[in-house]
Amino acid sequence: MRDVREWLERLEGAGELKRVEAQVDLDQELSAIAYMATQREDAPALLFSRFTEPVEGRVLINMLGASRRRYALALGLDASLSLSDLIAETRKVLSQRIAPVYVSPDKAPVNEIVLEGGEVDLTRLPAPKFWPADGGRYIGTGDITFTRDPASGRLNAAVYRGMLHGPRRVGLYTSPGKHGALDRDAWWARGEPCPVVVAYGIDPILFMVGAQVFGSQESELEAAGGLMGEGVQLTDGAVVGLPIPARAEAVIEGYLHKDERQEEGPLGEFTGYYGGARAPQPVIEVKALHMRRNPVLTAALMARYPSCEIGAYYAIMRSARIWESLDLLGVPGIRGVYAHPAAASGWGMVVVSLKQQFAGHVAQVLSLVAQSPAAAYYTKWIIAVDDDVDPTDLHQVLWALSTRCHPSDDIDILRKTWSTGLDPSQFPREARPYGSKALIDACKPHRYLKEFPQSTMVRRDIYERVARRWSELGFSGPPPRLASLHEPD
Repeated sequence: MRDVREWLERLEGAGELKRVEAQVDLDQELSAIAYMATQREDAPALLFSRFTEPVEGRVLINMLGASRRRYALALGLDASLSLSDLIAETRKVLSQRIAPVYVSPDKAPVNEIVLEGGEVDLTRLPAPKFWPADGGRYIGTGDITFTRDPASGRLNAAVYRGMLHGPRRVGLYTSPGKHGALDRDAWWARGEPCPVVVAYGIDPILFMVGAQVFGSQESELEAAGGLMGEGVQLTDGAVVGLPIPARAEAVIEGYLHKDERQEEGPLGEFTGYYGGARAPQPVIEVKALHMRRNPVLTAALMARYPSCEIGAYYAIMRSARIWESLDLLGVPGIRGVYAHPAAASGWGMVVVSLKQQFAGHVAQVLSLVAQSPAAAYYTKWIIAVDDDVDPTDLHQVLWALSTRCHPSDDIDILRKTWSTGLDPSQFPREARPYGSKALIDACKPHRYLKEFPQSTMVRRDIYERVARRWSELGFSGPPPRLASLHEPD
């Protein structure tokens, strides 16, 4: 799968796409339809093609959402895998890297139409207003933005929100500390405008990777190529000196000027609240627009789970990346990791299961997860559980919290950690770049492992006997997989 059109074909073939043929209003009606249609985890992707105003193009929303099936479909994984196994398989494919490949501009589908200067009019594209108090229409939600570090030449690819200000002006919000903001500031420190490229209408893998937090020496595009099984196709832009995604639906090139700001926001965000106050933010001065005919713009509804676009996929991929970091650091005994999507779409809480092997093992895991690249930003709750607890099963996690955690002894707080202006719990607003993290030990105390009461478990040989007889006993489907079994002496 190389682009969103191939993704649409794959979705349609799998029965995962609903085409909305009725005419809809881009001002809150499209998003209301999407929000109401995605109140269950298996809701389909939605393609809108008719609007109440004269715009050119279509809108794909909920292209991944809370659907584990679509996540597996995008990565070519077995959709019947358990959640734990999906995370394990994701770890394998995430370890692969394939460099981007360049195609000549005349072979790039995105160059079917190329407009420059006064010819550009972004108001002709279907940009939704999602929520009543949004600051305006957002052309950039399911997008990817390219910036470059002027010193090292590293190309950054990430998802940032973009508010439409006019035919050739897009407000760009980047959280403090993100690589896009660091690149921008580095250009400005040199007395130069920051070149930027933004692609609207991208395949789900580019979107998945762009929404993750990678280290400064890691290439998001190489990671995306590894997930695709082939290099991301890039081509030369026309104006700002950055490459552009050759198979995107629409791409803008432009500059961010240090003294050019305009009121941006708020926008309904992944927290389920409006993110950030209306405030001056840098504006992209758009110099060129590349696009395909009848483009498909990818929009990402930000809302409470399960309606949030970064639902299942973000939780699974973030879990795999945290686990990968622990492996790279040589931490033994990790049995599972899960960033629960109901906790602000996987941002808010991470649960790690481990087999304790030495004194301080739990504290080591909690502290390393807290500052790993994939979990350092925003995450508030980091919970460690024993290896007899499935970290993906919230019922088991709550049981461990309630029976193995002594709050006065087993909760540590990290203060002044990396957070976001989108956190609604932090006041005054000026404090929001800083956050805190609770490190919760919900494991049996290491010094009393032998004395700790034994939990009730089915004996392994009895479980295996019952599992063999499951259908004979009148039950449908496979027998449940139990997190732990009693092993006879």
